[in-house]
Amino acid sequence: RIEKLGQMGDVVKVKPGFARNFLLPKNKALRKTKQNLEHFEKQKAQLEADNLTHKKEASEVGTKLDGLSVTIIRAAGESGQLYGSVTSRDIAEAVSKKGIKIAKQQVTLDRALKTLGLEPIRVTLHPEVSVEIVANIARTDEEAKQQLKLGRAIITTEESDLESSPAPETAN
Repeated sequence: RIEKLGQMGDVVKVKPGFARNFLLPKNKALRKTKQNLEHFEKQKAQLEADNLTHKKEASEVGTKLDGLSVTIIRAAGESGQLYGSVTSRDIAEAVSKKGIKIAKQQVTLDRALKTLGLEPIRVTLHPEVSVEIVANIARTDEEAKQQLKLGRAIITTEESDLESSPAPETAN
């Protein structure tokens, strides 16, 4: 099963490059030939049983992971901009430290994480099982705890500092 393409056993038409560079090398698909169709029909029951087992294991891990919050400490500027970015590898390592082993390929990032705050992250454990975790990106552990309480990033801006101080006097 491949998301947005088809279920196990489906015959689909794809672009040659997608088949040549992704589907065939990773053994996710077979070319449609008479011999491959016969081979698949013989193996279908076993493949479906294996898929069901993997799905069950993934949903068990998913119940442990669902709603999990991981803290990632990074250096950042006063505006909340990180000096770098948080990658899927960083998130996978943080989840692994909590006792649940996942691979970086299972972490789905739709954009680069370059600011402080709480970010929802999708983790795909199986093509049919995905859960959402929260990445708490902060400068320190104390700041991470405050962000969890507030539900948003703690950013000190220069504008708020300027408003509290008196305006400089100018002479004409």
